[in-house]
Amino acid sequence: MAEQDFKRLLDDLRAGKIDHFEIGPEHFQEFQPVYHAYPYRTQIVGKAHIGGKIIYRLVKR
Repeated sequence: MAEQDFKRLLDDLRAGKIDHFEIGPEHFQEFQPVYHAYPYRTQIVGKAHIGGKIIYRLVKR
């Protein structure tokens, strides 16, 4: 996946276009820098699952 794809996923999640997305262990190293640079990352939380898959969701406040 490309960096702009990760940013689009984060933007779509924040805009409510999607309710979650998954990142597998094969893309985690590519995703982390994009996630840490994302200005609204405190509104998004990831939960790890068996096998290294992480599901990211918008935090409801």
